[in-house]
Amino acid sequence: MTTRASTTTTAARVIAAVADVIAFVIGLWILMYLLDANRANDLVEFVRGAARWLAGWSHDLFTFDEEWARVVSGYGLAALVYLFLGHAGARALRRR
Repeated sequence: MTTRASTTTTAARVIAAVADVIAFVIGLWILMYLLDANRANDLVEFVRGAARWLAGWSHDLFTFDEEWARVVSGYGLAALVYLFLGHAGARALRRR
């Protein structure tokens, strides 16, 4: 029989881990973009598609002249928001 505290701790860990994975995928796309990864590669295309879906709300939020600056700022903002919200939610769960 699990206690409520251990269930809450487990849920908090899962939330934080999901936020970390999402931020990792977005960060990986930023890195691949900056390193000019081969877009014909299936892995690169998968990461790009996943990051685009995850950061759909922010990927064209900024209108810098340089495309690399738009990618870094738009996708980077999404990664930071996911990390902040995920870890804040996990912290709030642990305090209950």
